[in-house]
Amino acid sequence: MSTAIPQLLKVIRPGRTIEGASAVLLPFLPDDRIDEESFRTLVQRTLSAGLTPAVNMDTGYINLLEDDQRVHVLSLTQKVAQGRPFIAGAFIEGKTGDPFVLYREQIQLIHQAGGTPIIFPCSATKRISEKELVILFRKLGEICPQFLAFELGEMFVPFGRIFDLATVSELMKIPSLTGMKHSSLERELEWERLALRDKVRPDFRIYTGNDLAVDLVMYGSDYLLGLSAFYPEAFALRDLLWKKEDPGFYQLNDLIQYLGFLAFRPAVPGYKHNAAQFLHLRGLIKTNRTHPKAVTRPESDVLLLADILARLDKMVAAYQPRVA
Repeated sequence: MSTAIPQLLKVIRPGRTIEGASAVLLPFLPDDRIDEESFRTLVQRTLSAGLTPAVNMDTGYINLLEDDQRVHVLSLTQKVAQGRPFIAGAFIEGKTGDPFVLYREQIQLIHQAGGTPIIFPCSATKRISEKELVILFRKLGEICPQFLAFELGEMFVPFGRIFDLATVSELMKIPSLTGMKHSSLERELEWERLALRDKVRPDFRIYTGNDLAVDLVMYGSDYLLGLSAFYPEAFALRDLLWKKEDPGFYQLNDLIQYLGFLAFRPAVPGYKHNAAQFLHLRGLIKTNRTHPKAVTRPESDVLLLADILARLDKMVAAYQPRVA
């Protein structure tokens, strides 16, 4: 990567309306069943905060769920959303057959539930060439009125893939592909995509998935984050402070980032257990259990998370009147 300071660094965009989407944690009960009641609460709170819920994502353990569980999550979300927008992962890892046919089946399920599909990466899309990848997305674009792409780094899942910039440029030219979630955890790669977007297709959304640099919204990124699952209301307030050009944005963003640094430390997938610990502290889910096959965090993290939560609660209460 270049060592030169990107030109984009000179293009801070205050006053911009940020489009926020938040991956929803899938909570579990003591017997490892899905906590449906708490999940519905989390989806509703995300919607009430003004963010778009994203389900069957990495934060929702999509790669660890069975097919019937993913379909059930879609059904639960549909009932809560009641026609309001949501995003859902189209996931085919572990299946055999033509990736186009497999993704088409998942897209149809998501459309039937009223959601916008995001094409979750898989081993099949990792091993094909960049040219073949573009062809696949073009074919999906012909049968899908609106969908999203997803670049996901291998620190999240082994079958993740980050596209080269020429491929990103070609994907931006697909009319029904309206945006892309970028999760490399690399600022420069995202800056490159923002500069390309401004040149090729200004209405194309770059959703940052960089939980270690949530200030990328200052440069023109929107977001689809796992970190926002911890406290959607704090993210919504931060976004509103940015729109109003209120300097409180920076203080709130700094505290949110501190939470991100703790939760997204190696091993990165452990952030989902931290999310469960944090949401349990907030009284929003019944246990702080993670998926039985997922990476766990030590119980000592709860003390650190409790301190951050107390500070976030205080800050949210202090800044809320300024944007009311």
